[in-house]
Amino acid sequence: MRLFTCDHCGQPVHFDNRQCIRCGHQLGFAPDRLVIYALEAENDASWHPVSEPTRQVRFCANAELDICNWLIDADDQQSYCVACRHNRMVPNTDTEQGIDRWRRIGQAQRHLFYSLLRWNLPHPDRAEDPQGGLVFDFLEDEVQGGRVVPAMTGHEEGLIAIRAAEADDVTREQARTSMNEPYRTLLGHFRHETGHFIWNKLVRDRGQFDTFRVVFGDERVDYGAALQAHYDNGPAANWQDSFISAYASAHPWEDFAECFAHYLHIVDTLETARSFGLAIDPLRYHDMAAEVDFNPYKAESAEQLVSAWIPLSVAINSIQRSMGQPDSYPFILSPPVVAKLDYIREVIDGR
Repeated sequence: MRLFTCDHCGQPVHFDNRQCIRCGHQLGFAPDRLVIYALEAENDASWHPVSEPTRQVRFCANAELDICNWLIDADDQQSYCVACRHNRMVPNTDTEQGIDRWRRIGQAQRHLFYSLLRWNLPHPDRAEDPQGGLVFDFLEDEVQGGRVVPAMTGHEEGLIAIRAAEADDVTREQARTSMNEPYRTLLGHFRHETGHFIWNKLVRDRGQFDTFRVVFGDERVDYGAALQAHYDNGPAANWQDSFISAYASAHPWEDFAECFAHYLHIVDTLETARSFGLAIDPLRYHDMAAEVDFNPYKAESAEQLVSAWIPLSVAINSIQRSMGQPDSYPFILSPPVVAKLDYIREVIDGR
């Protein structure tokens, strides 16, 4: 995620900022231009950017609960921004817990959509594509016989379900521990499940099966049986040699979704490092030196990304350990995984 600047006073501002701390202007993100505007009010509902006084905008309807800071044109017939209009079921906004969950979920969702918009990846909603458009349900847990039954995260033909309780740190950590996962975040859920949607749109719907199978294997293997075998028996021995995660080894669809999520992790974090001018140059380990002197969203190869990413991730992990925190990126990028990431890059570039 790159740094932005207030277009009124030049103060650096972040993607989720609502107000400039220097000049006090209200801030809003314009997804059509991928910029943050300093705003001045026209009336109770309409604003104009300081730098474009003739443009009339208003906030997404979810701004009323301080959930979203994205803008839409004042004459747009939609009430919601290009991210929030994909939502069908949202957390319970009648409770403070529900609103807090919704804010955290919305933040992760907007980070996902930033990447989709940067690459101009397909994201039709159900109005545009009733059968396979992208739509989100944020599901509440159920109570049956005095026992909490967790809602399930998953994807089916563009419908992405995410457990709302995973917005709670304790719940998410319990789930991560019980499933023996090294990493579990809301943003990771969004990126992984959206990877299934992207596979549908850019691989399946375009009939690009042959090239996919060369890299990931044959997706025609029974999906349900493969997952059951994974849960019953665990991943194959030495899965780290060919897969980004244990779960990726369960089935080619999951492998693609995991690699898509990691590709977004890597690219977006490298853009953040580039925005801050970070460079890694250990005194005794010059083979670990790196500087993000290219646009990660326009990388020429996965190797270019990985060459910058490995030194940066090692440094970040070391900083985390110095603070008594777990590694931010506890994964190994083997040569077969790098080849899969390069396939993801080619799919995105060939959209």
